[in-house]
Amino acid sequence: MLMKVKVLCEKLGLSVIAGNEYLNREIKSGYCCDLLSLVMSKADKGCCWVTVQTHPNIVAVASLLEVGCIIIPEAIQVEDNTRKKAEQEGIPILSSDMNGFELCGRLYSLLGEGR
Repeated sequence: MLMKVKVLCEKLGLSVIAGNEYLNREIKSGYCCDLLSLVMSKADKGCCWVTVQTHPNIVAVASLLEVGCIIIPEAIQVEDNTRKKAEQEGIPILSSDMNGFELCGRLYSLLGEGR
């Protein structure tokens, strides 16, 4: 199922950390992983990526893979330089109060099978 990032934000109560002007992107699937090399080999274009990583390299990986958005669980603070890089690269970074397990379960319910 396709869903716009802004609809995902509304349904899950996500806060926008960066990339507010890119919330019309379509999300096609989800992927949860913190190991960047694994994300690079497994994540799909247009996916919603859940990670606890907050350094600027997540934006580089997301941009390379054309990820739809990044969601940081547990309201983990995102580094300022990561936010700035996300704005430059046009990558939405979202924040959730939910832990990764709950967040991924809800994403699965909304998006269907995906990754």
